[in-house]
Amino acid sequence: MTLTTYHSVTLDKIKVFYREAGRKNAPVLLLLHGFPSSSHMFRNLIPELADSYRMIAPDLPGFGFSDDPAQAGLNNSFESLTDVIESFTEALDMDRYGLYMFDYGAPVGLRLAVRHPQRVTAIISQNGNAYSEGLSDAWAPIRAYWQDPTDENRNALRSLLNSETTQWQYTHGVTDTRLIAPEAYTLDSALLARPGNQDIQLDLLLDYASNVALYPVFQDYFRKYRPPLLAVWGKNDPFFLPAGAEAFARDLPEADIRLFDAGHFALETHHTEIAAAIRGFLGQACLSEPTVMAG
Repeated sequence: MTLTTYHSVTLDKIKVFYREAGRKNAPVLLLLHGFPSSSHMFRNLIPELADSYRMIAPDLPGFGFSDDPAQAGLNNSFESLTDVIESFTEALDMDRYGLYMFDYGAPVGLRLAVRHPQRVTAIISQNGNAYSEGLSDAWAPIRAYWQDPTDENRNALRSLLNSETTQWQYTHGVTDTRLIAPEAYTLDSALLARPGNQDIQLDLLLDYASNVALYPVFQDYFRKYRPPLLAVWGKNDPFFLPAGAEAFARDLPEADIRLFDAGHFALETHHTEIAAAIRGFLGQACLSEPTVMAG
């Protein structure tokens, strides 16, 4: 068995915590978590694949055990998150890697791919959206905040950050909630409750509009570079609809799209099935050169 080890690296005054497993010379799979979680969400997936891949899962700034962005004078934006993770990959000499992206990890990962398309060898998207049709009606109050960022609209979103909502995100759409480990949503809730963290999250909810604005850029990247892509989607996700997974085929006709009877946190209930899908999908993908399409 390959053990997971736990580390941190300081990048320009901000500490980034990360989990790692696998051989140093194995193909790298960079795992980017989403809201409101951390690299803890990959605790079951990492050992499933660490015999073949070097698994590296950082906590985004403001999440998990990484520092608050303000400690390094950074603003709470997805561009800033990407800047930090870009520096993180360079500090760990990750010049080529497969990309696993979930939720907030998708706009960070896709920004990395647009910046450095030759570094990304394959993409696995677990409810990591890049198409407008993937956004459900649950985004309505967040869209209202984008359109009119008043204190009233900001405060209306605070209920998204309470412990009840966090637990609901884990259990909604799950057939057997006995499979949901309570420490997962309890840890997320405890970290969300840290002083100042709610404002970080509310700033990021406002800035999420910048990700939607970049969807055409991400889609152009798909068409131009044709990265091998596997979508492993919890089809009962209340925020990201299956249409978001199916839309990848519009720009990547060879995309492998699989819908699981799971909720937002599909790894909590289907990590074995998802690991098998990843193992079958990657094959030589982490060793192949990205292709640039003409036109």
